[in-house]
Amino acid sequence: MSESYVPESRWRLTIAALLVGGGLLLGGVVMARGLFGGGSEGASKGTDVSRVAFCDAEGNHRTLAEFKGKVVLVDVWATWCPPCRRSLPEVAELQKAGGDRYVVLPISVDQDGWGAVKPFLAQNPQLGLTAFVPDGRGALAAFGEISGIPTTLVIDGRGRLVRRWSGYGEGMARRALEEALKAP
Repeated sequence: MSESYVPESRWRLTIAALLVGGGLLLGGVVMARGLFGGGSEGASKGTDVSRVAFCDAEGNHRTLAEFKGKVVLVDVWATWCPPCRRSLPEVAELQKAGGDRYVVLPISVDQDGWGAVKPFLAQNPQLGLTAFVPDGRGALAAFGEISGIPTTLVIDGRGRLVRRWSGYGEGMARRALEEALKAP
């Protein structure tokens, strides 16, 4: 037997892992579409999204309207999403630096809601992240369809969408937040 020989069982395991990973990704996209509703694309710039509803860990029902007068950065994420996990340290840092001018709201779209989010946060205390979950089916519909996560949205002080994008790029959220804070 040569050293480059890979047992058939290892190939089967690799293929099975790829199929499971692809199924999780597809499931996340399908689940995200179910949560967000909306049309074939996301909300456009200027859309009033202040009715977006979410819950905190204590079960309090909240909306983006509570933050009128402040710029809001919403990070739509899930615990099982690798790019989301890469973005969370930056999101947490921005959240901690918030204050009077802006708020950062990481809203998890995990299918199990707090059942997935609380253990994840407990296993990652170094983040110091305060997370939220949608307040029921269709709670995030004002954002329009979100077909991938993470999706980041920047909302102005009037509750209107300024910018949105899907995927994670280091520093993108910080730059978009700074731009929104400079706007009149």
